Amino acid sequence: MTALVVCLLVFVTVGAMLLSANLVVGWFVRPDKPTAEKGEAYECGEEPVGPAWVQFDLRFYVVALLFVIFDVEIAFFFPWAVVFGSANQLADPSLSEPQRVEIANRLTPGQLRLPDAAAAQAFAQFAFFEMLVFFAILLVGFAYLWKRGDLEWVRSLESHEPVSVAETARVPHVESEVV
Repeated sequence: MTALVVCLLVFVTVGAMLLSANLVVGWFVRPDKPTAEKGEAYECGEEPVGPAWVQFDLRFYVVALLFVIFDVEIAFFFPWAVVFGSANQLADPSLSEPQRVEIANRLTPGQLRLPDAAAAQAFAQFAFFEMLVFFAILLVGFAYLWKRGDLEWVRSLESHEPVSVAETARVPHVESEVV
């Protein structure tokens, strides 16, 4: 076995031992006093009303997914800003040689070739236009969601067809008991 495999096996074994030790110690130490109140569903301090198997509105899931998608995409701006800032600093012709070496090592660690100011300027321009394209794609997606109405919490009923009384009678309603 290679040294990497041995290190991984040791890491996984020690991690599993620490996890199981904590679980066993917690099992012996924690108090076991079940009550009816502890068995109830917790809803932010409110008394639970009705059954737990009620369908939620789809808009909750859509808004959560949109947040995750755009949040992850916006997270890509940070590494870009670091590279763009380093390339702009490296393009400054008034930097001394040690400063240029330090910035170049941050920009391209491990490479010995030091780019000149013109190459760094070209790289900064490329990074800027690349981020403009990325941001344009995000804006197109945002405009599409806005046009589709996914960003509006209360949607207009004008675009929907009217529902007849016979169709509403077929829809099962979940009634909850109020305590």
